[in-house]
Amino acid sequence: MPRTALVTGTNRGLGLDFVKDLSRRGYHVIATVRDMKHAAAVSPFAKRVLPLEQADAASIHALGEVLSGVPIDVLVNNAGMSAEDKSVTTLSMEAFDKVFRTNAFGPALLTRALLPNLRAAQTRRVLNISSTLGSIANVSHGFSYAYRASKSALNMLTASLARELGPEGFTIVTFCPGWNKTDMGGPAAPLMPADSVRKLLDVAEGLNSASNGAYLSHEGKPIAW
Repeated sequence: MPRTALVTGTNRGLGLDFVKDLSRRGYHVIATVRDMKHAAAVSPFAKRVLPLEQADAASIHALGEVLSGVPIDVLVNNAGMSAEDKSVTTLSMEAFDKVFRTNAFGPALLTRALLPNLRAAQTRRVLNISSTLGSIANVSHGFSYAYRASKSALNMLTASLARELGPEGFTIVTFCPGWNKTDMGGPAAPLMPADSVRKLLDVAEGLNSASNGAYLSHEGKPIAW
């Protein structure tokens, strides 16, 4: 029986490449998009395309209801966003609220909503897509305050979920996909999304219980918290 993967934020960039690559690996892929008008971009590669606004608790609950009884082997919490806060002078409560809801709170609440689905599968794997910009040890200068802080929060949530759910056979890790040529990464980025996703999923296929709670690059190298 084919394994099932659910990927969030899939109509472009890394999310779309996650869907394409997982499909090539034989997974039945459930893809989510914020607006179903973008479903056409991913529908050729996914078994199902469903709406999800990751910053909204009601939308997360609704997705869980729609997928009731569907085993999910791998959850890829990919959806994310940044803000225009390049320095301390441009910080705003609104930006922090929206970015944290999307990048940190959303993945944690989606994992909670899909726990019955993950528990019904054998693999029980959650891949949280973070960034080295969330590494406190690697901070060199100040920029992207909301984005970086939200990814640090996602890293902590990953570690907490891993400790709680590891005894049930879960493997929950946080990955940095690298700096990629996407709408968020920009044209100066050195990596192509398809290459980063392929390497990341190669690493993910080899994860085991000893990997639970790890913070890894797309090449499988540990990242300092």
